[in-house]
This record gives sequence, structure tokens and C-alpha cells, in this order.
Amino acid sequence: MSLNQYLSILNYRTFFVLLSSFAITFALHYWNVDFSIDLTMLSIAIIFPLVFTIRGSFRRREKAMEHLSQFRSALKTLHNYVYCDDKLLTEDHKNEMFQILVSISEKTISHLKENTTETKALDQIVHQVQDFVIRYNTLVSGKLRDRIFRFMSDLHESLENLHAINTHRTPISLKAYCKIFIYLFPLVYAPTILHTVGTSAPLFVTFFIVLLTQFILVSLYNIQDQLEYPFDDYGLDDINLEIFKIDR
Repeated sequence: MSLNQYLSILNYRTFFVLLSSFAITFALHYWNVDFSIDLTMLSIAIIFPLVFTIRGSFRRREKAMEHLSQFRSALKTLHNYVYCDDKLLTEDHKNEMFQILVSISEKTISHLKENTTETKALDQIVHQVQDFVIRYNTLVSGKLRDRIFRFMSDLHESLENLHAINTHRTPISLKAYCKIFIYLFPLVYAPTILHTVGTSAPLFVTFFIVLLTQFILVSLYNIQDQLEYPFDDYGLDDINLEIFKIDR
């Protein structure tokens, strides 16, 4: 695993939070502002919402892998049923169906990676399976037709679920709430640390505690933000979509 993947949780938000925390702590120390406050509010205002959103994003990721498995299973089963028909369908017909299924696989993976809400192009490719059955109606047996439509139902269900996961995310308002409190937290946290540490300890100890706490909070936020988009190949926990292709 490369170092760049570990550094992926660092972004402009990380540096902004650390810089603002440093500036706020320095200003409060300069003006001798310190007070004691119960830091239980840390868990209520920030930690609890962050844990809730991270767990929600992780569940979405797990459900996405279930639907991707169902998606590939449906494609492979459709291919196997058509390939095993030796009575009426020729090799050209089987190859044509396989290319349709490959197109569905490739377009679905591309659709998820691009994080787009437009599904028209994908729907048109999926519709080619029905066109195939209609076009070769006299060659496709009733039993094979029923099997194709049976697993097309599974394919449609998995695609709709994946599209829903890709477009509907954990509560946006809760994420915004977490971000605001992470930005504002040094205004409460830094004076408390200044009061607790006092003048007996070197000033860098206060800066270290405040900056470390802020780094942990914003890193957790960045991890959650990356989990929101499990298909874009950015982040340590993203889904490897390539292994769900029909021709992997």
C-alpha cells in the first residue's frame, strides 16, 4: 500500500483547520483568555455525529458490495444460460449476447466511477438484452426466455440499488453540522487547555494538544467524506470495481 494512499486523508480542509487552530490558540494566549469548561460537549457536538455518519457510510459501502456481487452474478448467469443453448442459437448469437453483457458491465462501472446521476445511456445498453430476445424470438426457446427475464430482474434490481447508493448519501445537514463545530471547536478547546496546562508548562505543549486534537477530528471527517464516495478510487477504503466486471 503506497504512502500516497495514507496521505489521501490530508487535503485543503486539514491545513485550513490546523492553521486556524494555531492562529486562534496564539491569539487567545496573547490576550490571556482561558477558562474551564466541561469537554463532554466534545463527544455530544462532534464525536457522536462523526461516529454516526462514519457508521452510516460504512453500511452503504457494505450494501454496495452486496449489490455489485448480485450484479456480476446476474450477468454471469445470463451468459451461461445463453452459452449452454446448443439447439437454436449459433456462436455468433452467443458472442453478440456476450458483448452486450460486457457493455453493460463496462458502462455500469464507468457510471459509478464518474458519480453521475444521468442513467439514460446505461438504460439504453441494458435494454439491448430485451432487443436481443425480441430480434431472435424464433431462436430463443420459451424456457430460455423465461430464464433471461428472471435474471434480468435481478440485474435491474442491483443496478437501481447501486444507483441509489451512488446518488443518495448520509444526511448532508449532519455533515455540515460536524464541519462547522470542527472549525469552531478551538474557540472552546484552546482556552480550556490554556487553563488546564497553565503557565507551568511550555507553550508548545498547548499548541501540540490543540493541533493534535483538531488533526484527529478533521481526519475522521475526511475519512467519512471519502467513504461517502466508495466508487471513485480515491481513498483507502474504496471498492475495487474492476473485480466485479463480467470479464475480469
